[in-house]
Amino acid sequence: MQFVPHKACLVGAVLAATVGTLAAQDKPTIATVVKISGIPWFNRMETGVKEFAASTPTVNASQSGPATADAAQQLKIIDDLVARKVNALAVVPMDPAVIEGALKRAMDRGIVVVTHEADNQKNTQANIEAFDNAAYGTALNERLASCMGKQGKWTSFVGSLGSRTHLQWVDAGAKNAAKYPGMQLVDAKNESFDDANKTYEKAKEILRKHPDIKGFQSSAGNDVIGIGRAIEEAGLAGKVCLVGTGLPNPSAKLLESGAITAIGFWDPKDAGLAMNKVAKLLLEKKPLTNGIDLGVKGYDKVTVTKGPGQGLLLVGNAMVIADKATYKNYMF
Repeated sequence: MQFVPHKACLVGAVLAATVGTLAAQDKPTIATVVKISGIPWFNRMETGVKEFAASTPTVNASQSGPATADAAQQLKIIDDLVARKVNALAVVPMDPAVIEGALKRAMDRGIVVVTHEADNQKNTQANIEAFDNAAYGTALNERLASCMGKQGKWTSFVGSLGSRTHLQWVDAGAKNAAKYPGMQLVDAKNESFDDANKTYEKAKEILRKHPDIKGFQSSAGNDVIGIGRAIEEAGLAGKVCLVGTGLPNPSAKLLESGAITAIGFWDPKDAGLAMNKVAKLLLEKKPLTNGIDLGVKGYDKVTVTKGPGQGLLLVGNAMVIADKATYKNYMF
């Protein structure tokens, strides 16, 4: 015998569902949009977004991003979120220039916009950096120069030629290397699109073209994996130096073998937390003052200055450089 619910029960169920939906809508929504979903760097960032959501029940917080490192696909996601009238966007731009129009439309509609890794973004209320980007690029290159004995050919990799921070890092690296007459930069700014396999193939090509190359400086989180694999397979671990942005867990095996010399990073989890906390402060119309403590490691005394547009530039102190001897202190 099939149970047929009483009409009053049906009405009650519909009303409960409607109230539940309205209750969810009463809470502001902060949507984080990353460069690419499904890779270790942004999986780690999503951990921070989820931690923020769990600890802040007064907001809805989530993360999304394109399946590939494609600025046009990221733009579509942002346009969709603007159309859905989210309350705030926290964006890690693949290419800041590509999304300027979309972010302006968002701000014109009253949506709070926060960005990360894009200190040239004009249409944002606050761009937050983990550290001074020139200082980071210099630190990576200085570690590379030390490994190379300040002699020999070296090259650089970026996720894309539109990635603002990546260009800042390798440009600062090139400026630092210019202090050492024995260091020669060749085939600079190879694009990896944050794809370890593409990076691997490109690194093999460079090793064939420049069999005497001594160093690589890389930018995207997966670059050290692809380049390190190429170095290891060529039997050059410990002979060719590799210093670049990467995470400890994915890099561990290659650090141990010597195929990766050192990695630089900041914790993406903390960056995700910081972005969402800044978005919440802006939604609450609270000031972002110089020296502000966001309650996140590396963002406890944030420098706040005017950005290139109408927004603010926030700079933390979250830089880490780790090698075989120290990476186990940061296992994520």
